[in-house]
Amino acid sequence: MIPTDAFIAIADPNRRHLLEELRRGPKTVGQLASGLPVSRPAVSQHLKVLLDAGLVSARPEGARRVYAVSEHGFLKLNIWLDQFWQA
Repeated sequence: MIPTDAFIAIADPNRRHLLEELRRGPKTVGQLASGLPVSRPAVSQHLKVLLDAGLVSARPEGARRVYAVSEHGFLKLNIWLDQFWQA
């Protein structure tokens, strides 16, 4: 499996919205879907892209999965972006 490029993952406005929601704390698909005009399966597909890019993590909690922002994935983005601001 080829990992999804993080910049491609964050290019979609729905995925950026999901990341903004997850920045506030871990959430389930149902909780995330309530804030978007897309179906739960669509939210799951967006989360898979973010998972494949390493920007979110998921853990099982009973029959649900709880998603959270992956600091490690964003650290790699920050390191790459920082090179443009270093003198």
